[in-house]
Amino acid sequence: MIETKDYVERVYAGVLGKIIGVYLGRPFEGWSYERIMEQLGEITTYVHDRLNLPLIVTDDDISGTFTFIRALADYDYSPELTAEQIGQSWLNYIIEKRTILWWGGIGLSTEHTAYLRLKKGIPAPYSGSAALNTQVVAEQIGAQIFIDGWGMIAPGEPELAAALAAKAGSVSHDGEAIYAAQVIAAMEAAAFKEQNIQKLLDIGLSVIPQDALIAHMIQDIRHWYTIDQDWRKTRERIVETYGYTKYGGGCHVIPNHAIIILALLYGENDFSRSLTIANTSGWDTDCNSGNVGCLLGIINGLPGIDSSSYDWRGPVADRMYLPTADGGRTITDAVQETLALVNTARALKGNAALHYKGGARFHFELPGSLQGFQLAGNSNNAHLENTVGHSQSGERSLAIHYTNPSAINDTELSSTSPLEVITATFIQPGNTQMSIYELMASPTLYAGQTVRLAISADEQNDAPVAVQLFIQHYQKDNTLATMAGPVVTLQAGQYEQLSWKIPSTHGTPIAVVGLNIHDTQTAKGTLYLDYLTWDGTPDLELSRSGEVNSMWEQAWVNAVDIFERWIPHHYCIIQNEGRGLLIQGTREWNSYRVNATVSPHLIVKTGLAAHVQGLRRYYALLLTDENSVQLVKVLDGEQILGEVPFQVETDHAYELSMEIIGNRIRAWINGQLQFDLYDTQRPLTSGAIALIIEEGRANFNNISIKPGETH
Repeated sequence: MIETKDYVERVYAGVLGKIIGVYLGRPFEGWSYERIMEQLGEITTYVHDRLNLPLIVTDDDISGTFTFIRALADYDYSPELTAEQIGQSWLNYIIEKRTILWWGGIGLSTEHTAYLRLKKGIPAPYSGSAALNTQVVAEQIGAQIFIDGWGMIAPGEPELAAALAAKAGSVSHDGEAIYAAQVIAAMEAAAFKEQNIQKLLDIGLSVIPQDALIAHMIQDIRHWYTIDQDWRKTRERIVETYGYTKYGGGCHVIPNHAIIILALLYGENDFSRSLTIANTSGWDTDCNSGNVGCLLGIINGLPGIDSSSYDWRGPVADRMYLPTADGGRTITDAVQETLALVNTARALKGNAALHYKGGARFHFELPGSLQGFQLAGNSNNAHLENTVGHSQSGERSLAIHYTNPSAINDTELSSTSPLEVITATFIQPGNTQMSIYELMASPTLYAGQTVRLAISADEQNDAPVAVQLFIQHYQKDNTLATMAGPVVTLQAGQYEQLSWKIPSTHGTPIAVVGLNIHDTQTAKGTLYLDYLTWDGTPDLELSRSGEVNSMWEQAWVNAVDIFERWIPHHYCIIQNEGRGLLIQGTREWNSYRVNATVSPHLIVKTGLAAHVQGLRRYYALLLTDENSVQLVKVLDGEQILGEVPFQVETDHAYELSMEIIGNRIRAWINGQLQFDLYDTQRPLTSGAIALIIEEGRANFNNISIKPGETH
């Protein structure tokens, strides 16, 4: 199954169904059926604009679903993955009180409760057990809302999906919450081969005890479905028998699982109808809608979403946010996350990873995909469309249809560019504040990296068209500045490849990459973007030069207690307890050297990290309060790779440098080589950089990342 094109497209439909369902239900999450009907009416379209809210938002349902499953990659795709290892991934990717979870407090937020258990060293599955956290806390909804990925990586194997779901769910939940998650995961895995809802329910029931409350409830709803013939009547029965007044906590799994079953039965495999029922019924609308959307996406594939009378995909354009300690993956899209799931499934079976167009970040190979690309500038007479053909290395491309863009000089970037086709590489203006769940990210593109693309002009175009690569980066006042790259003029039918090494932006984050399209005469036609990608090691300086409260600061993923913003010329970071990291970069960075000047003050340890893959996966060069310098590896615990005496003086500036090429690690202080060694046991081969502080305060400056030197 994992070898088929159909599998990839069904996973994509499942991912789309998940995020569409979440975006649809999020604006009125927690509302009752009565309030929804009174203020919004039956939910048949997105309603975010009616409530003055953004459509694309951070949300625990999305972040948890596509983050916790990374445990498989982090532990070498072992089918014997344990709940304890998944719990370690929680500690690696979650930044306390800032990312993924609802931080409602111990005893109220199930996930927050479990996180605190994990943090104290209580391993999963005991961290989520009813014996430790009480039955009410353990049986809330979270195990179910995070579970879809485990179903999608086990196509046609519901027992495997259920087993993985139980392990993943047990990190934070127990009892009926686990059974509910297993039912959903098993149905999703089976849906790659079976489309009948009743048969899928039988499969879901087969993986849990038949005397479980979830099992009895599902059978009740199936019976009511046969006699009521009206979802509203059945919903009333659910409220009376399994409603919120019957179960404790803020968001118990039983009532919400009931709504999922209601929507699946009465929706009768129709994507839009099922989402309407799930959302109009109320309670935890984004969670229930997300699970329903994912399952229906898998069952019906992309045609099931695209055949709807309402355009579910267009406004979303594949866009997703996954804010974690791996900040370079926050700005992502449904296609990238689809391939991550597909390649996880392939790795579990011992198959090589699937890559399109040489591993291009944006390849448009999945039908209808836009991968976050949108029109900007003078775009009234233009539109984007994923289309078949016009690729030299694949099957599809992104069509840019335009009509009569203004004439400008084809050798310069016009200040009034007629048409811009862009995609985000970082947080966009006005998107820094999200309700409930923080948007924390590093850019995906940096100075020193090389952007590459291939583009062609339609054979029927009536005039040559000039195309120019460009980026927009933040300035110190948080406005965007444009920086233009090479220009190519395309004749009708011409195919060209462009590359551009991004010049210095003086440390400010790049927000957008895209194309300016302009021509030498009035024209109409179509261009086809085959792919766009980038690679290479960044070459940049990240030192402060006086700006505060800027997007420049937002580019750092903040996992320290205090990042002092009022100090204009230093990074002043403070950690009151334990160890904190201030992280920037992406997981793809490798073969680089990172440098920083560090001034410790009242510290246990402080220093510099490289190949950072989260809060508990990195190498670090650390000054200690015991007058030594350590080279450590943090991976399922901390290992000291080397330690030498070194006099550490308070408020004295030390120049720290680390270079990692392959598995060779070298480290210097004040230009003097301290360590030169090879890590041959599970080396961390790539990752971001970080500033580290352990119980104290330190100032950092003169931070730079350069390509490493081979020796």
